Order: sequence, then structure tokens, then C-alpha cells
Amino acid sequence: MTDPIRLQRFLAQAGVASRRKSETLITDGHVRVNGKVVTTLGTKVDPRKDRVEVNGKRIRAEDLTYLLLHKPKGVVTTLDDPEGRPTIVDLLPQDGSRLFPVGRLDFYTEGALLCTNDGDLAHALTHPSRHVPKRYLVRVRGTVSEDQLAVLGTGVDLEDGRSAKAKVLVRAETRSHTWLDITVHEGRNRLIRRMCETLELTIMRLLRSEFAGLKVDDLHPGNFRMLTAREIGKLRATAGLEHKNISSRGSNTLGSGRGAGRGRDKPRGRSASTTRRRSDNRRTERPRRKPTSPRKK
Repeated sequence: MTDPIRLQRFLAQAGVASRRKSETLITDGHVRVNGKVVTTLGTKVDPRKDRVEVNGKRIRAEDLTYLLLHKPKGVVTTLDDPEGRPTIVDLLPQDGSRLFPVGRLDFYTEGALLCTNDGDLAHALTHPSRHVPKRYLVRVRGTVSEDQLAVLGTGVDLEDGRSAKAKVLVRAETRSHTWLDITVHEGRNRLIRRMCETLELTIMRLLRSEFAGLKVDDLHPGNFRMLTAREIGKLRATAGLEHKNISSRGSNTLGSGRGAGRGRDKPRGRSASTTRRRSDNRRTERPRRKPTSPRKK
């Protein structure tokens, strides 16, 4: 027997929209339960007995699906784009399930993107209180000074407030470019780009290599894989949700969408112990230091 659940949660689990957007659908009068329009948030329904409709279409709960997509550059993180640009829908399974992205990557950023129809998990992972780690590999033009590294690590003054502390390392560097390894726990829009732009660092490539412990090391751009039950359990723990015996549909399988392709260059440097010193006595994995004269923004 199924216990009644909140209407917005049912819509999210059915893949209609995220829980937040489902709440808007309800308050705007687009949802009917057993033939009656419901606008009150918190209304509970029995998924097995009640008839739920959105804009006249009956909604049935879907099997929960979790996959990790390596979003390529030149693809929009949305389900529909009014400008007609390629979207992640072109790369996701074409089996009728409605998956939505957990967070966003901008048009020019590639890398790890979790997609699911589990609205509770998506909402929890994107909530600021969870501090979900996001790791980026950033190739910037030229070299990066010690002062710039320190400011990136301790906080950059942005128009919407100072960025939180970040873990910053230099993975590799040449005369023409530097690879930075940056881990943040915020989900602000275009955060890494804005941090670098404020410090006058020109980004040549931006790759999110890891999201909430999920890595795209073995995925080429445009490819995806289903998560394992163990990975789903870890995500729920990270999100502060109770443990459930959930197995992802098609767990541990690989897939590729239209536009899939192989990745381009990646930083060769791995650790300080495996990288030779440069002639200017700088090396990869440089720890950040406090700037000798902090920049004023």
C-alpha cells in the first residue's frame, strides 16, 4: 500500500518538472486531482488511487532514473531553447522519460551533469545548505600569479557578494597557458567564469570534472552512463535524504546522444611529485598563499 505524498513531490517524481516548478504549476491552477483544480501546496495524493492531471494530461509516476552526462561545449542545459540551439535533450535517452538537469552548465562549459526525474534529490542537491562539491579544470591564458591564486582561494568580490573559500591548485603550466584545478561548494550562476574574469584571467577551456563525487573521467563529451545503486545511495546521503533501496533503471550502462564526441586536450600534470620544475622555479600543485598586497574590487 502506498502512503499519500505531497502533490508537488508526486509531480516531481513523475518527471513533470522539478519540485519548485511543480509548485508553480499548482499555484497557477494547472493541476487537477480527481477532476478538481488544486492550488493549495501541501495537498496530498495517493499515487495508486488518485487521478492527477496537468493541463488536461493524466500523470503517472515514472521509474526513478539517474544518469551522469558529459555535457559538451555548445549545448544548452535546458529541455527547450527558444533560440533553437542544441539542448541536452538531444543527448539523453529517447525512451519517453522526462529527465531534468541538477544545476546548470553554461553554453561554453562542458563536463559532469547529473540528470534525473527524482525531484526530491535534485532539490536537495541544489540547496545552498548542502555545500555539494563541484570540481573544475580551467585552462587560462598565460601564467597565474601567486596573488591571483590566493584571491581565488580565499574569495573574490563579485557583484552578488564575495565567493566562498575554494580549493585551488595549479595542475600544469606553460608559457602560453595554465591549467587550474578549482573546487567550490557554491552553485551560483557562472561562478568560475566570473571569478576568473574579475581577476583578469582569460578562460580558454572550462570543464567540470566532478559533481558530488561523480566523475566524467571515462566519459567522452556527449556520452552518459546510468548510476549504480551505490552511487545513488551516496548522493542521497550527501543530500541529507533517508536511505532507500533504489536501483537506477539501466544501472551501470553507457549511452551516447547525438553530437557525442571525444574530449580534447586535458592537463597532463597529475601531482607535485610527478611534475618537473620549470625554469622559473614554479611547479604544479602550488598551494595558495595570502597575497602580499590584496586587490581591491
